[in-house]
Amino acid sequence: LEQGKMFGGCTSYNRVWIPDNEEVWQSAEITKNYKTGDCFLHVQLEDGTELNYPVDPAALPPLRNPDILVGENDLTALSYLHEPAVLHNLKVRFVESKLIYTYSGIILVAINPYKQLPIYGDAIIHAYSGQNMGDMDPHIFAVAEEAYKQMARNNKNQSIIVSGESGAGKTVSARYTMRYFATVSKSSSNADVEDKVLASNPITEAVGNAKTTRNDNSSRFGKYTEISFDQSYQIIGANMRTYLLEKSRVVFQSENERNYHIFYQLCASAMQPEFKHLKLGSAEEFNYTRMGGSTVIEGVDDRANMVETQKTFALLGLKGDFQMDVFKMLAAILHLGNVDITAVGDEKSSISLEDKHLNIFCELLDLNCDKMAQWLCHRKIITTSETVIKPMTRAQAVNARDALAKKIYSHLFDFIVERINQALQFPGKQHTFIGVLDIYGFETFDVNSFEQFCINYANEKLQQQFNLHVFKLEQEEYMKEDIPWTLIDFYDNQPVIDLIEAKMGILELLDEECLLPHGTDGNWLQKLYNNFVNKNALFEKPRMSNTSFIVQHFADKVEYKCEAFLEKNRDTVHEVLIEILKESKVCEQSVTINFLSLSLLMVTLNATTPHYVRCIKPNDEKLPFEFDSKRVAQQLRACGVLETIRISAQSYPSRWTYIEFFSRYSILMTQQELSINDKKQICKIVLQRLIQDHNQYQFGRTKIFFRAGQVAYLEKLRSDKLRHACIMIQKSVRGWLHRKKFLRMKQAAIIIQQYFRGYAAEKLHQTLKQTWAAIIIQKYCRGYLVRRLCQLIHVAAVTIQAYTRGFLARKKYRKMLEEHKAVILQKYARAWLARRRFQNIRRFVLNIQLSYRVQQLQKKMEEQVRDTSQFMILLESHFQSQKETYEKEIEGLNFKVEHLSQDINHLQKLFREENDINDGIRLEVSRLTSENLVRSRCRKAKYVFPRGVVVNMIPGLPAHILFMCVRYADYLNDADMLKSFMNVTIDGIKQVVKEHSEDFEMLSFWLSNTHYFLNCLKQYSGEEGFMKCNTPRQNKNCLKHFDLSEYRQILSDLAICIYHQFIIVMENNIQPMIVPGMLEYESLQGISGLKPTGFRKRSSSIDDTDTYTMTSILQQLSYFYSTMCQNGLDPELLKQAVKQLFFLIGAITLNSLFLRKDMCSCRKGMQIRCNISYLEEWLKDKNLQSSNAKETLEPLSQAAWLLQVKKITDDDAKEICEHCTSLSTVQVVNHLAIGLSFDKNSILQHSTSPLVSWFNPGQQLSTTQPLTHFPHPVGWGRKSGKKK
Repeated sequence: LEQGKMFGGCTSYNRVWIPDNEEVWQSAEITKNYKTGDCFLHVQLEDGTELNYPVDPAALPPLRNPDILVGENDLTALSYLHEPAVLHNLKVRFVESKLIYTYSGIILVAINPYKQLPIYGDAIIHAYSGQNMGDMDPHIFAVAEEAYKQMARNNKNQSIIVSGESGAGKTVSARYTMRYFATVSKSSSNADVEDKVLASNPITEAVGNAKTTRNDNSSRFGKYTEISFDQSYQIIGANMRTYLLEKSRVVFQSENERNYHIFYQLCASAMQPEFKHLKLGSAEEFNYTRMGGSTVIEGVDDRANMVETQKTFALLGLKGDFQMDVFKMLAAILHLGNVDITAVGDEKSSISLEDKHLNIFCELLDLNCDKMAQWLCHRKIITTSETVIKPMTRAQAVNARDALAKKIYSHLFDFIVERINQALQFPGKQHTFIGVLDIYGFETFDVNSFEQFCINYANEKLQQQFNLHVFKLEQEEYMKEDIPWTLIDFYDNQPVIDLIEAKMGILELLDEECLLPHGTDGNWLQKLYNNFVNKNALFEKPRMSNTSFIVQHFADKVEYKCEAFLEKNRDTVHEVLIEILKESKVCEQSVTINFLSLSLLMVTLNATTPHYVRCIKPNDEKLPFEFDSKRVAQQLRACGVLETIRISAQSYPSRWTYIEFFSRYSILMTQQELSINDKKQICKIVLQRLIQDHNQYQFGRTKIFFRAGQVAYLEKLRSDKLRHACIMIQKSVRGWLHRKKFLRMKQAAIIIQQYFRGYAAEKLHQTLKQTWAAIIIQKYCRGYLVRRLCQLIHVAAVTIQAYTRGFLARKKYRKMLEEHKAVILQKYARAWLARRRFQNIRRFVLNIQLSYRVQQLQKKMEEQVRDTSQFMILLESHFQSQKETYEKEIEGLNFKVEHLSQDINHLQKLFREENDINDGIRLEVSRLTSENLVRSRCRKAKYVFPRGVVVNMIPGLPAHILFMCVRYADYLNDADMLKSFMNVTIDGIKQVVKEHSEDFEMLSFWLSNTHYFLNCLKQYSGEEGFMKCNTPRQNKNCLKHFDLSEYRQILSDLAICIYHQFIIVMENNIQPMIVPGMLEYESLQGISGLKPTGFRKRSSSIDDTDTYTMTSILQQLSYFYSTMCQNGLDPELLKQAVKQLFFLIGAITLNSLFLRKDMCSCRKGMQIRCNISYLEEWLKDKNLQSSNAKETLEPLSQAAWLLQVKKITDDDAKEICEHCTSLSTVQVVNHLAIGLSFDKNSILQHSTSPLVSWFNPGQQLSTTQPLTHFPHPVGWGRKSGKKK
């Protein structure tokens, strides 16, 4: 930002970096110009948040690079070189561009993508082969090619130093580097050398790599591989040196970590035939492999890896015997870890000779079991005068066992590396070599111990070598370009190295304490405190701990726990145990001696040209392409990348060739400057004009060197120039476009006017034409309509005449028919009258004849008794009396004749009533016919009704017979007989009911008898409710030995089942008749305008479902009633059944009426009420008024009345509400909506409707309101007072 103040300062719209707790650095844009003395910098974050950031005028926030520089493949090309710029550039390349490699000067920064990428194939290798390092994108192959090219060009040895923390990808990067060399320098004469070099990697990874909390394949040792080349620069062999093997991992692993891979590969292959003699099991069975609690790595097949390890052993010429010896030693180490050491008191320990694992350990290594058991728990102390055998405590014995295991594995590891080097030896002379160093990066954990101290010390040495090399390269670059060299201050970590390795340093004091017999970690730490606290700024004592010390390394401060430093440094095995291991010649030495080889490594590296690869771990969760800024920033500080940036930033970090500068910034040059032929001179003139301070840049031989911020300033000038040019171009182009647009709009307006006027004239013409055509069409249309109307009137008149004439003809025909019938009646009446008259006349004639004969007789008598006057007087009086009698008879005959005409009139009146009488006659005939049909079917059935004369005459006789059998069994006191009889009876009734489940008469018969039988059992077998009404005589007949309560319950359940089936059969028989008979059939003559229908049109058969009438329903009900009465069904049950049938008729009829709009009419209401009256007459005729069946028809009766009533005024609505008490409001509204052909919602919404106001306004009416069928409950009551 100090550079930015020279060219406008902290002005608006400039972008800066401010610290952030989550992302380390956060980008912000300045919203207000910064003035000297301001305490706050007004910025706006990328999310739009306004912020007043407090600043120190002496240390303003770092500026952000221009967008053109973001994503550069070389960090040193950035105009502003600082930590946020580096971090942002790496994040953009890694997250957005998915690029994992970036240059930082001579360093290749490699970020682990945690994902397989297709950028390592042979085609990629050949693409980078022969290319310069800056010609292609950054890649590990580019570094390898640069090393290979410099070796071939300068005949100088090269080194590639790959570093980074665990999980950063060091091993993979080193592997790809060696693969590149093996591919580009493959020899046709010795093709297997390259394969052997690559084959060494799987073996060293198996015995030297392990799973840690940060990496599933972490190298736990440092490896420097020298790849030897001949004069043709083809691989002829290789040699491997190892450093700092983590031996403590053999006997201890932290949580979620594993031991070395080779142990788990062996355990996974334990069941294979060639490994059974090792007597291994799963990894969970051994202490040395189960400590971390994580024996399996997800996605890794240890068995397959074991096969791969064996193949690479064979490829290197290490045959089966050697491999089996190695596997034996590894198996022996696992068994040694399972040896059980028990404490004997506080000072001693022992191992059982029967210990299984101890015997296997000695068997595999061919050792004496007794000696091994003894000397693992004892140690020999040799003094000048005597030899003392001292027992060890259990803790000391465990340490001795673990030390032996570590010693065996350490020598085995060195032995394997030595055999690999022998397999990679070459017969010829080495011309040059390229070394690949794969070593730990700087490590810091929550708890750091001796291993981290050694690793960080090695990294201090490597960092010192790196700093010196970078400084040297910078100096060479300036000398090459003839740039005056000024001393650059850079971080020198020599003081830290002196603190560790100098005389009386940390390591020397550690060795000194190890030589003391009673040396302890605490004594050594106290010496460190005395020598360095407040005397060396790089050494500190923690405030809250007396067992730790802090060292200020180049990367960070690290706190080390002093616990076990001496034990790990000694790393000794007792001499007796060494003597027992006959095949081993192990000498006691300290770890610090290993640092002699580290010094030799530094000498080797200083003698070569180094190339640096810094591997970065982007996140701790191993997620692909996820960038954790905190972790990356921490690693960048630790691996020296930021130090390289700082050294470059102190001089001239931005470097452009003259051609590149001219091509980029020619826009800032004037015409006079461009007229010069020498482009180098043009660049100098332009820079002197644009940048007044000549210290901000330097002209080299081929490049221009800029200090930090100058490229950004030039970019700002260039963008301003381009902006002004764009504004000028936009001004001209926009003016031209608007003029062009105006001319087009003017021409378009003229054309539009032309076409619009033509369209208007054409429209007027079309209007006149259409008007004339409309007049013509109207003329013909009106004529057509008049003719059509005349034709319709004519057809209507003819039709009316036809129907009228037909009506008159039918009326005349009916009159003639009636007259014809009247003539026939008159004929018979006149004949009857004539016969009556003839009889009367004949009687009259007979009387006259009698009178005449009497007169003749009188004459004869007068003649005979003339003489006797008295006799004559007597005869005269007798004659007079006879005459009076005859006159009275004649008067009576005349009176009867007068009444003949009255009789004729009376007969005509009776004739008119004959039709109604005939309807009744036909109804009775139909009933009798249906009964005959039913009886004929019964006679044709496969079974025979269990009836006879006695059964029909005495209802319930079977029930009484069954009860007599029960009384007989009770009399005999035979429980088995009673039980068998009851079971057979119940099963028999069930079987009959099941076989005849659709036979109404059979169900009625057995329902009646089952009910009678149940009542008998209740009355005479001890049920108190029945027995308390018994007479003393009835109580004497009660059962004496058995309580049949169980069978009473069974019979009650059986009777209920029969009753339900009985009801179902009746409903199934009558249900098809209900809608046709109650709704569709019209029994009232002359109400509708259709042809009269009724009983005369119906067939007498009730089986024809298409001709069901009200008569059919009544016949069916009569049949049900007569059958139940014949079977002697209990009157209460009979009434219950009739009530359920009437409820079914009412419910089905009402539901059908609500669902059929065509039935909702006044005429249909009269028909339904007529049918209901028939049903009520039937109930009255059968004396069933007390069954309450009539009340079940009340909803249907009210619905029929609702169809007939007026629905206009408020009084009508009130009358409906008072009358329709059995219908719900919803049903009434639905019924009105259907009957009036309106939507019910419109009825409710019509505020003026007088009917709506009588309903409950709070009640919600649904579209349909189905009727719920509540069947009447079936109750079983006893017949009180019934004599049995």
